[in-house]
Amino acid sequence: MEKTYNGTAVHVNDQGYLTDFNEWNREVGMEIAAEEEIEMTDEHWEVIDYIQDQFQKDVALSIRGIKNSGVINIKDFYRLFPGGPLKKASKIAGIPKPVSCI
Repeated sequence: MEKTYNGTAVHVNDQGYLTDFNEWNREVGMEIAAEEEIEMTDEHWEVIDYIQDQFQKDVALSIRGIKNSGVINIKDFYRLFPGGPLKKASKIAGIPKPVSCI
């Protein structure tokens, strides 16, 4: 299915996750964040950059991995992305929903 963000058409699955990471750009990420009611800050983008880097290295993402990353502590991760931080951060980052997320 297709969705348009900031004039850019992207392909998403039935849960709204991009199916092609190459269609992602920062403006798309900003609009997805707005849908998730998250106002992006530099702190948010640092987490998104880390998640995208791990995805591109084919590293499986998990809450434990984020916690041990040194990028952010768990308390702040939940504060930045409330109500399912790994799911929301992954969606904003333009990557598939991590297997570790139910």
